Amino acid sequence: QVTVVESGGGSVTTGGSMRLSCEASGSPVSWGTMAWHRQAPGKLREVVAQVTRDGQITYSEASQGRFTISRDGAKPTAGLQMNSLLPADTAVYYCSVEYMDRQYFMANTVWGSGTQVTVSS
Repeated sequence: QVTVVESGGGSVTTGGSMRLSCEASGSPVSWGTMAWHRQAPGKLREVVAQVTRDGQITYSEASQGRFTISRDGAKPTAGLQMNSLLPADTAVYYCSVEYMDRQYFMANTVWGSGTQVTVSS
């Protein structure tokens, strides 16, 4: 069974920094893209940043220049360094990990349960 756990959420004031971590466990055929998403109250979930197993990185407009996603090679471990945080960044942050399962050799995505990030003014 493949599972994902996020850690590192909490509260910070405007302009502060925070680092989130994500680690997946299990024994799939391979690990794929890892991504951070967030969902603020009353809003749809949105992608914040993602990194492929080959290290290609993309950011949303909201996170570009302030957030940095990192990954330990092709391992299912990723971090999200968030700087210059704003109240608008307040949300539950989720990590997702793509993988190829051993039973059907199909691509799947597993999600963590999320971690709350609160930025106060």
